[in-house]
Amino acid sequence: MAGSSHGHTPAAWTGVMIAFVGFCVAGAFMVMAQPVGFWAGMGIVAVGGVVGWVMSAMGMGQPKDAHKDFQAALAQSQAAASATKS
Repeated sequence: MAGSSHGHTPAAWTGVMIAFVGFCVAGAFMVMAQPVGFWAGMGIVAVGGVVGWVMSAMGMGQPKDAHKDFQAALAQSQAAASATKS
């Protein structure tokens, strides 16, 4: 996955970090037996998803054709590697 830059975008990092904070808030309030705080944390998790989606729509996410470009480059490098082995 690292070669395809999967998740290495500002949209992905921001959305995941907001969701992680929400997860921590929800977990803390669940241990304290405070349902309102738990649901507030779950709301923060949902906000993280929305923020990541909006940022991706604004162009800060992975380009739509990035996977095709990665697959083409991978096929080319594998062909070059097999040609040098022969």
